Amino acid sequence: MNSFLLTFLLSALTATALFAQPENLMPVPSEIKPGQDRFLLTSDFSCSISGTDQSRVLPAVSRLLKRLSKMTTLTFDPDTVLTPVQTPSLQISFQRAGKLTPGESESYQLNITRNSISLSAETDLGILHGLETLYQLTERSSAGFFFRSVSISDSPRFPWRGLMLDVCRHFFTAETVKRQIDAMSLVKLNVLHLHLSEDQGFRIESKTYPKLHELGSNGQYFTQDEMRDLIRYADLRGIRVMPEFDMPGHTTAWMAGYPELGSVPGPVKPEKRYGIFGSTMNPAKPETYTFLDTFLTEMSGLFPDEYFHIGGDENNGEQWDANPDIQKFKTENNLATNHDLQAYFNGKILDILTRNGKKMMGWDEIYQPSLPRNIVIHSWRGRDYMENSARDGYRSVLSNGYYIDLFYPAEKHYLNDPVPAASTLTDTEKARILGGEATMWAELVDEETLDMRIWPRTAAIAERLWSPGSVTDPDEMYRRLPEITRRLEETGLNPVTNRDKMLRRLAGTDQIQALKTLLNAVEPIEGYKRHSTKPGYTTFSPFSRGVDCALSDAPDVIKARLLIRNYKKTGSAAALAELTGLADAWISTGPKIKKLAESSPAVRELVPLAGSVSRLGVLFKSRLKAFASGKTTGETKAKETEIASLSKPVAELEPVIARLFDELKNHPAKK
Repeated sequence: MNSFLLTFLLSALTATALFAQPENLMPVPSEIKPGQDRFLLTSDFSCSISGTDQSRVLPAVSRLLKRLSKMTTLTFDPDTVLTPVQTPSLQISFQRAGKLTPGESESYQLNITRNSISLSAETDLGILHGLETLYQLTERSSAGFFFRSVSISDSPRFPWRGLMLDVCRHFFTAETVKRQIDAMSLVKLNVLHLHLSEDQGFRIESKTYPKLHELGSNGQYFTQDEMRDLIRYADLRGIRVMPEFDMPGHTTAWMAGYPELGSVPGPVKPEKRYGIFGSTMNPAKPETYTFLDTFLTEMSGLFPDEYFHIGGDENNGEQWDANPDIQKFKTENNLATNHDLQAYFNGKILDILTRNGKKMMGWDEIYQPSLPRNIVIHSWRGRDYMENSARDGYRSVLSNGYYIDLFYPAEKHYLNDPVPAASTLTDTEKARILGGEATMWAELVDEETLDMRIWPRTAAIAERLWSPGSVTDPDEMYRRLPEITRRLEETGLNPVTNRDKMLRRLAGTDQIQALKTLLNAVEPIEGYKRHSTKPGYTTFSPFSRGVDCALSDAPDVIKARLLIRNYKKTGSAAALAELTGLADAWISTGPKIKKLAESSPAVRELVPLAGSVSRLGVLFKSRLKAFASGKTTGETKAKETEIASLSKPVAELEPVIARLFDELKNHPAKK
């Protein structure tokens, strides 16, 4: 979302103020009881903390005070705020420091009255979550800033709520990763899964095998000191950092420094292209396991998390099939298939990790009934794989349906439940599904676009993993997304400012309104369709075209959809006027973009798209006028054909205005 949708909601939904009322929280708490009073926030705000180990809570309170100071322009000096007073404004109490492990208590209770605020929890992790809720509750009025009276009792639905960040296909600096950690904290995610090795890059310093990062990273990697700092940073925010080193496939970057690990002779270089490549570790050589024993022991010492992800996906087996020594090894060890051979490999890796006190996790392909039940299956191929593993006694985490790199709208992710109401699993089997992870694969994203590709859609996923399963209304979710987007920006994210900067560069001028209007009415093509376009993407592609500035939820189309539904319920003349204004803006887009393209070569590929949007605007305005007059029979066959033709993708962008015509079909407007 962006400021356009926020502006719309502020004007169109005036009956409900958009600023942070209890009903605008994200994620929605387990239990919430609004009161009638207000706690006025003033410069004499004070706080007391009761708890043993305050090493997480004190910095969290300081962060809260800094953000409140920025918002309110009041000065909240932690030294002053935390000075003991007889009746502190905010009383925080907890029993112990929480352990960063699945199943640890993260619940909290928050009570706000006219005169005081109390926040209590069993662990400091619950306090961290409660402080983020309190921050989201900050409101403003002519009288000043305040918190509404409310009683909240909150706890997560799932213990594993994560974001997987691929730093291999494109590298992201430590500061960029810290921005994501702060955003994760706001929406109560608790696992940062770092994908650290891939065909395109090896992204962590190894002191035992330095050629891994020296030859496999193009000079872009985390030093071990940087990683320790990231882990500490995340820990202070109640977030685990779990490493992934993909093996035995997706290992081209490993082979750049140590080709002897490979199933075919080297040398090799890290890939620039994307796809499934044949580069695979040799599981028949004892030296492979000696190498991995040393390396995994080193990494186990660097990463304190009890879980260690080994990838294990998309091994096509081509190099194994072509290697006579590997085929001989299979025969000698009664390994009939490559799946059996990979299970043998996984067993060796499991032994190494177990000796280092780690629990193994991997993608669906590692599943093999002979493995112990304490491993975790990370499901990317579909719900059936996850549920089958749960029936067999394995714990699992869902990512299928949460692939945010596929440009699907937030609604699609939001309605994807790890354990839907219709699930046929038993209660015991359901308990084995730990939660889910949003997965940000980095083929089509870079430092500049990362924030707006992950957020705010991941906030919708965070709600799905935290809130009760009954919280499922997409329109209500979209209503709250602008507020959480603004809060996310206040943590340091740049989803809106980066986009505007990109648009100015694309247009070659500060006059970007026409370009923004166009790109607010379209969405990038979904799935992996962008990968099939010519000449194809590589790690050096600039990601600065129009498609890279478009959002997966077209703001003005969502705005129009909510306005139509508002109009159908209320017959609001204001909503109808807003809709007509949107149509007029779309109609004017064609000639404006054509004019802009005369001096901006990078815009030229968007001219046909703007023409389609303009014509769709004409048809939409006509249909809207008919609908408002009571004609609700829909379009003629010829118009439907034209709409379908105009909706075809151009420059990897889809004009999604066509989805609105169904909203204006067979639904009489309320007079």
